[in-house]
Amino acid sequence: QVQLVESGGGLVQAGGSLRLSCAASRRTFSSYTMGWFRQAPGKEREFVAAISSSAGRTYYADSVKGRFAISRDNAKNTVYLQMNSLKPEDTAVYYCAFRFGTWSMTEYDYWGQGTQVTVSS
Repeated sequence: QVQLVESGGGLVQAGGSLRLSCAASRRTFSSYTMGWFRQAPGKEREFVAAISSSAGRTYYADSVKGRFAISRDNAKNTVYLQMNSLKPEDTAVYYCAFRFGTWSMTEYDYWGQGTQVTVSS
């Protein structure tokens, strides 16, 4: 069992920045991927970014490329999402996710409770 706890959401003006954090409850494994998803009101949950444990490869949705950056601190079992140049359309509940093995855009084993990000215009 892996528990994920997100933090760092909040209210920010358009053009501003926020950094989300996701701490895993137990030591991670030899091969895993951690990712961020978001769900806006009335919309389906969508992939935002992911990072692999081995080579640290990163993956991004087209909508956030060049603005968001995912990173990890293996010693702290924590993954971060640095969000810059935020837009009102980035407003959503952001979820951290964990999967065993290599990257996937959709198949994750554990999810956090979510943290609200609101971008005002």
